[in-house]
Amino acid sequence: MRIVFLLLALLLSPVTASAQIPGVTPEPAAEAKSSDADLDELIRIIENDATRAALIERLKRADAEADIPVDAPPDLSIVRQLAEYTRAAAEGTSATLQALGQVFVDLQQGLGGTLDGDLNVLRDAAVGVMLVAAALFGSFLAFRIIVLWAQGVIARRVTGGGWVSRILGAMAAALVDLGSVLLAWAIGNVVALMVGGVGRMGINQSLLLNAFLLIELSKLAARSFLAPRFEALRLVPVGDSNAAYWSFWLGRVISLIGYTFLFVAPLLAANLSVAAASAVQVLVMATAVTIGIVIVLQNKDDVRNWLSGIAERRGHDGTGQLLVVLGQYWHIVAIVYLVTLLVVWFANPEQALPFMLGATVQSVIAILVGVVIVSFISRFVSAGLRLPEDVKQRLPLLETRLQAFVPTVMQVVRWVVIAGVLAAIAQAWALFDFVGWIGSPGGQQAAGSVISAALIILVCIVLHVVVASWVEYRLNTSIGKTPTPREKTLLNLFKNAFTIALVVFGLMLALAQIGVNIAPLLAGAGVIGLAIGFGAQKLVQDIITGIFIQFENVMNEGDVVAVGDKSGVVEKLTIRSVTIRDLNGTVHLIPFSSVDQVSNMVRGFSFHVAELGVAYDSDIGEVKQAMRDAFDLLMQTEHREDIIDDLDMQGVIAFADSAVTVRARIKTLPGKHWAAGRAYSEIVKKIFEERGIEIPYPHVTYVANTSKKRGDAALPPPLQGEGPAKL
Repeated sequence: MRIVFLLLALLLSPVTASAQIPGVTPEPAAEAKSSDADLDELIRIIENDATRAALIERLKRADAEADIPVDAPPDLSIVRQLAEYTRAAAEGTSATLQALGQVFVDLQQGLGGTLDGDLNVLRDAAVGVMLVAAALFGSFLAFRIIVLWAQGVIARRVTGGGWVSRILGAMAAALVDLGSVLLAWAIGNVVALMVGGVGRMGINQSLLLNAFLLIELSKLAARSFLAPRFEALRLVPVGDSNAAYWSFWLGRVISLIGYTFLFVAPLLAANLSVAAASAVQVLVMATAVTIGIVIVLQNKDDVRNWLSGIAERRGHDGTGQLLVVLGQYWHIVAIVYLVTLLVVWFANPEQALPFMLGATVQSVIAILVGVVIVSFISRFVSAGLRLPEDVKQRLPLLETRLQAFVPTVMQVVRWVVIAGVLAAIAQAWALFDFVGWIGSPGGQQAAGSVISAALIILVCIVLHVVVASWVEYRLNTSIGKTPTPREKTLLNLFKNAFTIALVVFGLMLALAQIGVNIAPLLAGAGVIGLAIGFGAQKLVQDIITGIFIQFENVMNEGDVVAVGDKSGVVEKLTIRSVTIRDLNGTVHLIPFSSVDQVSNMVRGFSFHVAELGVAYDSDIGEVKQAMRDAFDLLMQTEHREDIIDDLDMQGVIAFADSAVTVRARIKTLPGKHWAAGRAYSEIVKKIFEERGIEIPYPHVTYVANTSKKRGDAALPPPLQGEGPAKL
């Protein structure tokens, strides 16, 4: 097919070339003659084998050249794109200024055309409209009296109730108000049919009725939320004066704009002139914007104080500071918006104004939804989290842990909601196509990465709470069996180690999900760990020694131990050090690298070793019997629950300078030998005194110097030691 087209092009090329020469018009006879000659030449070429082959070869080369793709024009550079954007902005500004100038021209023509128009036609149309308007608005005002009475009854019934009663009352009041609007609209339709003839209604009356229905329904929505006369039916938390103020101005602005665009402008355009209708629309829009600017300036200080109060209640956090800045400049933003709205309406009311109004409505809805969600979150956080009593009994620290954890999560959720509101506003104003971006492969990948990282962090937090709660449950002495000291030590160490590992692995996985290459981080962590290992060999020694001490189970929290030259109760045991409180209450932190020996005094069982010295002339059998009798008396006290074996009488173990040492041992539960030993010593002392058994002890006698003269050289008698005392 391409060969045929090329062939025809070759045949027609002379004709085309001549036709394209300016000032040259080929004659019909010459054109026909040239065509016949070209056709004869083609026949001659085809009949000859050599010329036919040459023609075919030429056509093939032309077809191959036609198949060569044409290079696409290169993309515009950034500078060129910036220039194009600047040119488009300048042209748009020029078009806007021209449109504004045309608005004032139309306004002048409209006002002039109104004076020259046929006012008789407008007067005839206004007569029928006025009759319908009198019936419509008169019946509506009469119904409003009944509506206010009914709403007062409803308000008195729901006064003092909760939010459910308030909402139900507001819905009932809105239904009553809606009934009055519909009844007045129905009466207006009946009167319009009567004015226009039997069963006929004029177009002007129809415009008025439709405008009344739409406008009053819009004002009804405002009245339902503000309820300026009845505080019990108000769904917005504002005072009576503010409710009345906003209800008044909203109603006036809605009526002004609505009746102008829905009734007055069409009426003037149909019965007077289009220019007059445009002039009225311009004046009404300028008036509405002026009213809006006045309202903004009247409420500038009130809104600033309100926002400052919210920021102060929030403690001037990030959101509070943003509210303070917004309170300082909100009126400027509002005035600029109103003026921009007026200019956009002047310039392009068919396209730009609907877009701006739609974007405004979408932004307001997004802000309201965000405020509702944030308010609900704030109420939930301020109300706190309360667990059932049985759960609190089993896990006493869980409620405190959740109360410290939930506000942080809710703060993150709050910022996510704010980001969503900003994205919705940007989408509404076409600043950023968030929906299109999230639907693209890149957007889906980014959103999936962020969600995956957030889920990993959330799972890590939940795991931490679960493990901490399980450890707390195992260590709770009021539920189940009492944990052993080793369980306390190992469970606390496990919780700390698990928390550290969870933080490290959770952070690494979250960074990997959002596209961060964690291989250099792992390598860097290894190098840093190696450097720390060389630089902190003492710390490494502490940790390694602590690990072996834990494996060997030589001491646990609550044990009474001697570590080096310190002894006392183990209060805290970590992987690096042990904390001991001695008998005087002093706390000692001892790193494991300085521990050469650990002596545990409460492991398995304990012994009270009673080594008593008696006089040489004492009867050893009587002494041993006295010690057994003392043990029998000890078994009659409260210490009998702590003693786990009979008295281990070992007899004479040493001959001292002035006494014979007799030993006996009492086997007790771990750590109970001190109290039992003190009680046993008291009983032995009492029995020895009753049976006359001596406990010898050395004593010293001091003899004072009797010389009264200062110069007496006589030395005082020396101190003399005596033998064993007699009891």
